[in-house]
Amino acid sequence: MIRHIEFTNVHNFRDVGGYATKDGRTVRWQRLYRADSLGRLSGQDLDIFRALRVKTVIDLRHPHEVAGSGRVPEEDGLTYHNLPVEGRRWNLTAYDGTQPVARFLADRYLEVTEDGVEHLRTAVTTIAQADRAPVVVHCAAGKDRTGLLTALILSLVGVAEDDIVADYALTGLATERFVADWLRRHPEAPMWDGFGLAPAETMRHFLDDLTGRHGSVEGYVTDVLGLDSTVVDRLREHLLTGPE
Repeated sequence: MIRHIEFTNVHNFRDVGGYATKDGRTVRWQRLYRADSLGRLSGQDLDIFRALRVKTVIDLRHPHEVAGSGRVPEEDGLTYHNLPVEGRRWNLTAYDGTQPVARFLADRYLEVTEDGVEHLRTAVTTIAQADRAPVVVHCAAGKDRTGLLTALILSLVGVAEDDIVADYALTGLATERFVADWLRRHPEAPMWDGFGLAPAETMRHFLDDLTGRHGSVEGYVTDVLGLDSTVVDRLREHLLTGPE
């Protein structure tokens, strides 16, 4: 199966299937995708997207981002959820380069787990519904908000931390395209040092911090998101294949 789905104007669209779980099962292919902004889908890109037969799109961006950059085109049978999980806006002017980018990003992700509880709860619950698959989760670059939610899902179904970290870091393959696009659109503006970067240490820090606060990712989902074990069971039932 193919993890990276090639589009012309979407740079970071990939299938999160194929990862082994601790109980010997495997994440199904073509059930859950992660991506950058789908507002750029048109022409041949839209044909490729339609061929995936996606039923649900979860857009984690702010409404003003949707208004400015567009949303996934409306299609028959496609359900769209705008679930802005980010509360505090990133204060990039406070970043002076003395703190590693990975630490700065991980701290922002932890803020999302505090501020985005309602929308994260809805997102996890939606992904757990087998009849809503295939699902695409996306934000602007498909690395921060999308990376956080994808990590939660993969952890809940039992994927090893090393694989979750590696999946997050795959965004690095799209960094060059993100930077080129940004420079084309903002030729005179300064670019933040961490733009487009997804260092593996970011996800490692984030998972360690979340576990330190709540005992485990499942503890966070149970105690903070307020989801019981039946939701996790449904996630595992339809996202996993193979022997238990």
